[in-house]
Amino acid sequence: MNAILVASNRGPFSFTTSEDGSLTMRRGGGGLVSGLSEVARDLKVLWVCAALSDGDRAAVRQAPGGRLDHAGYDTGALRMLDIPPATFHRAYNAVANSTLWFVNHLLYDTPNTPHFDARFRREWESYQSYNAAFALALAEEAGHGARIMVQDYHLTLTPAMLRVERPDLRISHFSHTPWAPPEYFALLPDDVAVEVLEGVLGADHAGFLTARWAGAFMDCCERLLGAAVDRVSRTVSHAGRTTRIGVHGLGVDGEALWARASEPDVESHMAALRDQVGDRKLIVRIDRTELSKNIVRGLSAYREFLGAHPEWHGRVVHLAFAYPSRHDLPEYREYTAAVQRCAKEIEDEYATEDWDPLILNVNDDYPRSLAAYRLADVLLVNPIRDGMNLVAKEGPILSPGSALVLSREAGAAAELGEHALVINPYDVSATAAALHQGLVMPEEERARRGARLTAAATALPPHRWFSEQLTALQ
Repeated sequence: MNAILVASNRGPFSFTTSEDGSLTMRRGGGGLVSGLSEVARDLKVLWVCAALSDGDRAAVRQAPGGRLDHAGYDTGALRMLDIPPATFHRAYNAVANSTLWFVNHLLYDTPNTPHFDARFRREWESYQSYNAAFALALAEEAGHGARIMVQDYHLTLTPAMLRVERPDLRISHFSHTPWAPPEYFALLPDDVAVEVLEGVLGADHAGFLTARWAGAFMDCCERLLGAAVDRVSRTVSHAGRTTRIGVHGLGVDGEALWARASEPDVESHMAALRDQVGDRKLIVRIDRTELSKNIVRGLSAYREFLGAHPEWHGRVVHLAFAYPSRHDLPEYREYTAAVQRCAKEIEDEYATEDWDPLILNVNDDYPRSLAAYRLADVLLVNPIRDGMNLVAKEGPILSPGSALVLSREAGAAAELGEHALVINPYDVSATAAALHQGLVMPEEERARRGARLTAAATALPPHRWFSEQLTALQ
């Protein structure tokens, strides 16, 4: 039986099926996986996750009890759950990504959405079933008194469900997203809002990336549950239990990041990018085409910058890596198309025979992203709302002489804002001005800001972030 367990929707590895039926394993994507993978392996943590693809499901069905490590895969201790595809789709796309993500990132076009009807109730039942599958698996795998670390908005109900199954366990829940203020969180149906809050409060410890998001959660508990909230000691008492609220800003392991960014495949991408752009200055952004990342406004700001500063024509290139995200959802397909339309408008207006002002790439390539970090003169991170944003932390580590243009609505602004060029993400003109300020920033100031950004970004690397929460569960 296992003493420490992690539960998340996405796991540290994924599988694809080749034409001959063989399975190929690769590292899972996403910031959570990046932050936790090495820690989990080092501490011999059992990771419980969902099978996301047909390849994952094929691997699970070959593994005893879904334990990939017992089937000979070099995954570390890993159990994958083969949740029925229809249930998974409704829980993941319709509730987690189209409802809870939208609420916590304030993304709804409220004159038209949300629309909570009978169909949503069926989707919500799938979300309950999905969470129950995780609770059951964790109850089966955990040793007596084990510590369980449940991750993110996909699994808000799991702590309370697991508490019923195994009251002996020490349970935490960590939110990697923002948390909505109560007036926005109350867009959810009343009973659903209560179930989400009480689900998280099933944990002994509820963690958040910033004090702002922790405060919003406590406000929701007070307003919507009538819970007793102590903001000094950060506790929420409700239904006979008390949950401690923690703030744990996830940072980056700088040494590990530099080691990966120094490998030959990254060096090769650096050479290719330099051949492509020459000695021009580089404005870099690296994001998924996620609605909250605000890519269209970022491109519009670059376009306005070019219009206001013709002296930079031919002297600067914007590397915009915008990797596809959640294309099962129509809003995301349209947003990706909007990004591509905006990019084409910039190229049509400003490109010349010997200058491409913008290089947009929508094919995910981690080594190329690391190469872009290393070459950046300005890093643009302008989400309209973000739990933390690891790009804002990784960039300054790999390019300590770059200027960081950072949205005040990113969680990272709480730690990095003093040393970045902080912007209102809705203000395109202010973002354009910040891009110019970053390009003309004196080298001495760049170095001073860069050193402080690097120190802040590496202050709480994943091992410490993880161990702090384990300690909170003692």
